[in-house]
Amino acid sequence: MTEPLSADAVRDQVFAIIAKQAKIDVATITPASTLKDLGVASLDAIEVIFDIEEFFDITFPDQGTNFDTDTVQHLIDAVMAAQAAKADGSA
Repeated sequence: MTEPLSADAVRDQVFAIIAKQAKIDVATITPASTLKDLGVASLDAIEVIFDIEEFFDITFPDQGTNFDTDTVQHLIDAVMAAQAAKADGSA
């Protein structure tokens, strides 16, 4: 079983996935940014979620992510929680 990535590694990878999908400089992304702030349309946001799930080999619970108000930190926290659940064998 692989160890979950550190919070910094998760943040860096989530930023990279968002930057690639939104075609923006990763330096413009902050944990407080929303996908809407970054110019990510809702269809592109779904692709961001798929890319994150695929990269980390996780599945987010279907919790109705709000792309207008949920922050990048929310995504990072969700990845960390999903990794922790997977490491515990409960995912």
